[in-house]
Amino acid sequence: MTGKAKPKKHTAKEIQAKIDAALTNRGGGKAGIADRTGKEKGGHAKYECPHCKITAPDLKTMQIHHESKHPKIIYEESKLVNLHAVLAPVAESKPKPGIRGSLKK
Repeated sequence: MTGKAKPKKHTAKEIQAKIDAALTNRGGGKAGIADRTGKEKGGHAKYECPHCKITAPDLKTMQIHHESKHPKIIYEESKLVNLHAVLAPVAESKPKPGIRGSLKK
């Protein structure tokens, strides 16, 4: 004979964590792609430092980085690399195959 198991009770903290994990946007999926590429609202890292290749979301942050890490070099906004213009996804003419198989039928 087996013993009677008591049903496990979850704390309010655990339940709230599950609800939060299910309902909060974590940056995945189609909404996350739009956010990361910066098409709609600027994305994450828009500018790249030409000297050390570190990224920053805006010009002010890049200026702060430049003044602290490269104080002997003159800051020029024209030399910054705009990653959203460079890395914008290009629409392909052919559809990509699934996990297995090829485009030939």
